[in-house]
Amino acid sequence: MGHASAAVPAALGFAQFARTMSSLSAAWQSLIFGQNGFFAPRVGLPVPGVDRKRPPDGVSYYDTSALRKTLLRFADFERINDGPMHVTVGAVNVRTGNLVYFDNRKMRLTPEHFMASGALPPGFPAVRIDGEFYWDGGLVSNTPLTEVVSNCRHKKTLVFQVDLWSAHGALPGDLLDVAERTKDIQYSSCTRAITDFIAYHQEQAHLIEALLKHVPENVRRSHPLIKQAQRLAHTGKLNVVHLIYKNKFFEGNYKDYEFSADTMQEHWASGLEDIRGSFGHRSWFDIPSDEAGFVTHDVHRRGAPAAHAEQAPEAVFESSAINNVA
Repeated sequence: MGHASAAVPAALGFAQFARTMSSLSAAWQSLIFGQNGFFAPRVGLPVPGVDRKRPPDGVSYYDTSALRKTLLRFADFERINDGPMHVTVGAVNVRTGNLVYFDNRKMRLTPEHFMASGALPPGFPAVRIDGEFYWDGGLVSNTPLTEVVSNCRHKKTLVFQVDLWSAHGALPGDLLDVAERTKDIQYSSCTRAITDFIAYHQEQAHLIEALLKHVPENVRRSHPLIKQAQRLAHTGKLNVVHLIYKNKFFEGNYKDYEFSADTMQEHWASGLEDIRGSFGHRSWFDIPSDEAGFVTHDVHRRGAPAAHAEQAPEAVFESSAINNVA
């Protein structure tokens, strides 16, 4: 239906209606039949109060064992673990409720680590790793920017933060809108709170640095507390470029399980457009000044200047790259 809608006169509004119905149909198919190579309906769902309780990896609406086969088929785990890229995935420990990071610099990453980072309950089951059970790290933070910052504390760092959900949206007008808006807010990153905290931390570091200039040189070299203050004052420089997905007219409260080819192609095209628009602002990739220390950019931010080029900037940062799949 999505392809057929192109032949319907857009002026009559049928094209948008057809695209919406196509997305809704794909969502229902995914809900009923699952997604090939990803998940399938769980046979024999446990009935609360009737069936015996099961381990967390057996309590869900869908089974994700197909995802493990897909990861083994398409992901090069030798390259992930032995290559130069620093890879970190986040998940939440079901027993403790704490956010945990699986880091290829500290352990060998396996399909289970990536499955855990996307095991969103109650649709998907928890994943057992070393005797513990884990759910999607997005239950705590969908984009753990704080982990990236802590790993790059004393470096010049360029971060591309990808948000698949937008915290900004229209006011809901019915219960379906309420369900969609709830997911937008729940799954979007706490970006504003995190960046505000980082900006406050940078301000305090600059204040400490200014105060240290009034401390005698011999004290700065010998006093342990002054040395600690000097380390706190040296925070590095951080530039965050936001790539935030913007909702499409045809999407609804089912968009977190709608994986049709048309929708995926539109998601990829949207991301490509945003990164090209960001690359068009050469100054966005400059090292922040000593006074600022920390800056953010968003091609969708109101008042953002129009881009004049689409050429990627030269590499100007010494960065520690951390990929998060959460």
